[in-house]
Amino acid sequence: MQNHSIFHSAGLESDKIDRLLVLPFMKSVEIALKSIRVRFFRSLITTISLVLAVSFVSFTRVGSDVANGLLSTGEPAMRQALIRSGYDLQPEDVSVGNSPKQQWIIVLSLLVCVVGIVNAQLMAVTERFREIGTMKCLGALDRFILRLFLLEAGIQGLIGSGVGAIVGGAFALVNFFLRFGTVSISTLSWTQAGLSVAGATLIGFVLSLVGVMYPAMVAARMQPVEAMRVEQ
Repeated sequence: MQNHSIFHSAGLESDKIDRLLVLPFMKSVEIALKSIRVRFFRSLITTISLVLAVSFVSFTRVGSDVANGLLSTGEPAMRQALIRSGYDLQPEDVSVGNSPKQQWIIVLSLLVCVVGIVNAQLMAVTERFREIGTMKCLGALDRFILRLFLLEAGIQGLIGSGVGAIVGGAFALVNFFLRFGTVSISTLSWTQAGLSVAGATLIGFVLSLVGVMYPAMVAARMQPVEAMRVEQ
């Protein structure tokens, strides 16, 4: 009976400890936002690389939407104008797609972006050895450290991707307006253009999470003693 009471008390203590170690989600978001503000310029460098990559994706996607709108007019002169602009159109084509060259450029730009994110996040982990070690000594679990890095990357990725997608889409609209006039705007499917911008934002957001995954796992698996021993 006494042993049962001891085990029961130990179980209650364990439950209390677990409850103390698990922070609310919004508290994790608050810590992530503070970390971004403290490391604003490093975060800005990572975000800018994402903005540029997503801008290019959005520019090509929205550009294709505008070209499809022009092609839907059925005017031979408009088809010839698109061909002169660099679109590879066959007589039977009723829509515009990205050429293999454009697709490869998009893939390479996104790959370079991911490599840049991984490199920046690994450097961030190195700079935060003591911070990570302190949090672990205070009882932070591996999943909390992982969640913290993912939240930071997610916030940066969402902001950077959103800005990049809007800027790229706007440049595409301006580019076609200057070359084709108001017809490029009047024939555009705004719903499709909005989906293209949203798709580019989603791509950037996912890439940001993918890029931080390995550095976040490195940080989460770090032993507190090793982290605290590192000279800054």
